[in-house]
Amino acid sequence: MASFPDYYKLLSVQQNATIEEIRTAYKKESLKTHPDRLVNATPEEKKAATERFQAVADAYYVLSDSTRRKEYDILYSTRRPQERTTDPGASYNFFSTFTNMFGNQGGSGAESATGATAADRPDADHVFADVFEELLRPEVERHAPWWAWLGAICGAGIGFIIANIPGLMFGMYAGNRLGAIRDAKGKSVAAVFTQLGGDQKAQILRALAAKVFGVASGSF
Repeated sequence: MASFPDYYKLLSVQQNATIEEIRTAYKKESLKTHPDRLVNATPEEKKAATERFQAVADAYYVLSDSTRRKEYDILYSTRRPQERTTDPGASYNFFSTFTNMFGNQGGSGAESATGATAADRPDADHVFADVFEELLRPEVERHAPWWAWLGAICGAGIGFIIANIPGLMFGMYAGNRLGAIRDAKGKSVAAVFTQLGGDQKAQILRALAAKVFGVASGSF
């Protein structure tokens, strides 16, 4: 293989970086490269961003697991600096060439030009989903349970009309529970995010990026 993916450079971390440093770096790089931020991008720009986003996910997938990282580091040490690259294509070739390296732990199953199957390559959206949930959890937990409260009030009113005080208590409880279900939606935050429109996704990703980088969302 002519070029070798430098996952440390892709995440902008040192080779001795801790797991927490790698995770923090992934948050930043995934938010910078997420293709859904490019609402008005050309097909070529979208394709390039998607490839970069996948390569960043590949880097996190490999370096965040001690076993995968150890196996990667053995190969990394055999490559000269000029053979290491941050080109997303090198990451694809890496998974295609070393298809059995990580014990078939799941991936896209995409095929390379040579016919090799990148069976172990991670799904970038799935990798991002866990971090996205973590990033949004404070905002989600901060939201007031509007439907639960509204349900309790409405249920209490209907219950009082039907059976006075006992009806009020029962109606309040039933309304609160029904409202709580509406609040929860029965879906993860990441699942709800995938169903949003492009503009909404871009706004959320920019806001998260601004929070992570501590700068205005339009400054990078």
